[in-house]
Amino acid sequence: MECLFCKIANHELQATVVVEDEHIIAFEDINKIAPVHVLVVPKKHLQNVAELDPEDMRLLSAIQAAIKHIVQATGIEESGFRVVTNAGESAGQSVFHLHYHVIGGRNLNVALG
Repeated sequence: MECLFCKIANHELQATVVVEDEHIIAFEDINKIAPVHVLVVPKKHLQNVAELDPEDMRLLSAIQAAIKHIVQATGIEESGFRVVTNAGESAGQSVFHLHYHVIGGRNLNVALG
């Protein structure tokens, strides 16, 4: 199966990249639900957080650093933001490659559906 996010991470498909390093790529979601909606995707293919192993600590650090960079660069650090990852179809995961949604720029004071 061809993985959409692997193709983006390998620069085989175009995306609006916000930040990238050796471990992650972060890019604007094409189906934004808020003014700021960025996906942080590890370059290593993992289906979801359940596949993370102890040796993935550098990867997790890179994800956290990317999230911090995104919220500071977009100005949502102080106003508030949400970070979400889904695991499995029943949770709403539609691309089965681990990714984190960084969402902000509007009032998010609603429960997740």
